Amino acid sequence: MKILLAACNAKYIHSNPAVYDLRAFASEYKEHILLGEYTINQTKDEILKEIYRSGAEVVCFSCYIWNISFVRELIFDLKKILPGTAFWVGGPEVSFDAENFLKEMPQVTGVMVGEGEETFLELARYYIEKKGTLADIRGIAFRENGEIFHNGWREVMDLSRVPFAYEQTEDFANRIIYYESSRGCPFSCSYCLSSIDKTVRFRSLGLVLPELQFFLDHKVPQVKFVDRTFNCKRDHTLGIWRYLVEHDNGVTNFHFEVSADIFDEEELKLIGKMRPGLIQLEIGVQSTNPDTIREIHRHMDLVKLKQAVDRVYDYRNTHQHLDLIAGLPYENYESFMRSFDDVYRMRPDQLQMGFLKVLKGSYMEEQVAAYDLRYRGIPPYEVLSTKWLPYSDVIRLKGVEDMVEVYYNSGQFPATMKLLERKFARPAEIF
Repeated sequence: MKILLAACNAKYIHSNPAVYDLRAFASEYKEHILLGEYTINQTKDEILKEIYRSGAEVVCFSCYIWNISFVRELIFDLKKILPGTAFWVGGPEVSFDAENFLKEMPQVTGVMVGEGEETFLELARYYIEKKGTLADIRGIAFRENGEIFHNGWREVMDLSRVPFAYEQTEDFANRIIYYESSRGCPFSCSYCLSSIDKTVRFRSLGLVLPELQFFLDHKVPQVKFVDRTFNCKRDHTLGIWRYLVEHDNGVTNFHFEVSADIFDEEELKLIGKMRPGLIQLEIGVQSTNPDTIREIHRHMDLVKLKQAVDRVYDYRNTHQHLDLIAGLPYENYESFMRSFDDVYRMRPDQLQMGFLKVLKGSYMEEQVAAYDLRYRGIPPYEVLSTKWLPYSDVIRLKGVEDMVEVYYNSGQFPATMKLLERKFARPAEIF
């Protein structure tokens, strides 16, 4: 019996932490578990050939907004050439709509909903040892004898129970490693699926620090923490950052998604002591319109955020990536461009203009009618218009986004940008 954990990543340099975690947690069956990482830029014929030749009798796909259409097409054709194979899916793009997904995709046997480690272990045991029934496994929806059943979500787990997934780094020489030291998010932003799981769980520092040392010893180029708000627990943040300062190998870069407005003095001073390039920060501002911030259930002190960003900027040692989201409630074109001005003046190294994605299972999806929210019917479900932002203004903002990428985020026109900033009254007018 062979079980294939399949990941279809957006780019070759990306890796998929989910499939590595599942394999590590089910290590008692490691001789039965294969791992395949592909990209959505490969030809489907190439992937079909590799999966067919794997000899797997069970194939499990990890599903997200960027790959779900691709995965659907793969499974549709795979079932034709592997009619006896069981196909399973998991991940955020299928967890919140599992029964409908199974109705739409008769080729799929079942869906792993929510956290997958314990569920996959039991599923592997079911297929390999031929014991028990699917009805006994929590955290799945499945079809049997033409009917669809949902066994309910599995309870969240202690993150310290997940084994370290990256014992072999040879495959990561030219790729980004994604690492998880916490799960869940303390905030409730209406557009985000992380807000659904309010139970923030932290991996023990006794495990985290030796695992980070493993990356340092192997001189991994970049480690991206997937923690939704890395700095929401002070002693956890300081424990990791102090260790990185003390054991810096001069090569590895660590990426963190943070809420800058909750930094304290000790954390900011520690950043100031770091080697240039040791860490980089991604800071989700999203909007500076107080009505918008309130409506999306986001908690943010803009004054403190700006002070923290300015402080880190003055150190000249840490790349800062600041995000905005277009299409949020109470945000029209002019309001968004005021947010743009506010963030631009914080002098980020990268200013990311994103457009609202209406994710399945999010509170934003529930408010579609209230906001007169129109969005694309296919992934990534991007906003087309709202009661505040007509499609004509979405098009204008897309143009602004293109110019920001070319002239600001590329870093290729620093002299030109300084000249334009003197010529125009506000940043928004430049773009």
